[in-house]
Amino acid sequence: MTVESSLGARTAVPPGSATPDGPVRFAVLGDSFSEGLGDRVDGAWRGWAPLLADGLAAEGRKTVLLNLAVGGALSRDVDEDQRPRALAFRPHLASVVVGVNDTLRRTFDIGLLAHRLDRVLADLDAAGAVVLTACLPDPGRMLGLPPPLARPLARRQRTVNAVVHALSDRYDTVHLHLDDATWTEDRALWSADRLHPGERGHRAVAAAFHRLLVARGLAHGTPPAREPAEPPPTRAEALLWLATAGTGWVLRRSRDLLPQLLLLAGAELRHWADGTGTDPLDARADAALAAALTATMGR
Repeated sequence: MTVESSLGARTAVPPGSATPDGPVRFAVLGDSFSEGLGDRVDGAWRGWAPLLADGLAAEGRKTVLLNLAVGGALSRDVDEDQRPRALAFRPHLASVVVGVNDTLRRTFDIGLLAHRLDRVLADLDAAGAVVLTACLPDPGRMLGLPPPLARPLARRQRTVNAVVHALSDRYDTVHLHLDDATWTEDRALWSADRLHPGERGHRAVAAAFHRLLVARGLAHGTPPAREPAEPPPTRAEALLWLATAGTGWVLRRSRDLLPQLLLLAGAELRHWADGTGTDPLDARADAALAAALTATMGR
C-alpha cells in the first residue's frame, strides 16, 4: 500500500486507473477519528483506515491511501479544504466521518452541517466514488459527564446522526453504526481519552467496514486482523496521556466549548426547575433537524 499524508505526498502517485490492473485509490476525509488518534504505531497515528486499505485490493493490485483527516476538523473543514483535495485524487473509495467536533462548538448549526455534508457526499458520488460513512456516539455519554452537561451534547449528536443516516440512504453509502451499545459499552475498544478508539477499536472498525465492502463485492483482500499487534497501554501510560495530551485536548476546546456547555447546562436546569423538563429543548432540536432535512433532501 502506498500512503499519502494530509501534509503532502511522501511518494509520487500516478493518476491510476479504474481498470482491474490499476491501483485502488482510497481517500479518507474527517477528523481525529479517521486520523487515527488513539492508535500509535512507530511514533505516528495509524488508525482504522490503513488497516482497511490493506484488505481492499486483490492480490497483485495496489491500494493508494490518501488520509486527509485532521484532528479537530469541523464539517466546514471537510467541505472547504478536504473535499477539493479528495476530488483531485479521483478516489474509488472515500470515507467521510465528521460531526462530533461541530457539536462541541458554540456555533453548532445542524442546517449548515447538513448542507456541507450533502455537498461533500454529492460531489464524491458524482465523481464515481463509493462512499463510506459512520454515525458516532455522543461525547457526553462516552466521557461520563453529569446529565445537565451530557444531555445537550447527546441532543446535538442525535441530530448529526439523523442527518448522516438520511444522507447515507440518499447516496447509498457503506454505512457503519457506531453509536449502538455493541460499540459504546465495550471499553476495551476505546483509548484512554474515552473518545477515540484504541488499537482494538480501530481494528474492529476496519473489520466491520471490510465486511460491508465484501458484501457489496468491493473488497477483495484479506480482512484486517481483529487482535492488537501492539501491547495495550498500561494504567500509568493511560494516566500520563490524560494528564498531558488529554488535558491539552480539553483545554484547546474549552475556550469555545466550556462557556457554551455551561450555557446549555443552565438551560437544562432552568427547564427542570420550572417543571417543563427537557421537552421544549427536545422540540426545538427536532424542529431544527426537520428544517435541515427538508432543506437538504429537497435539493
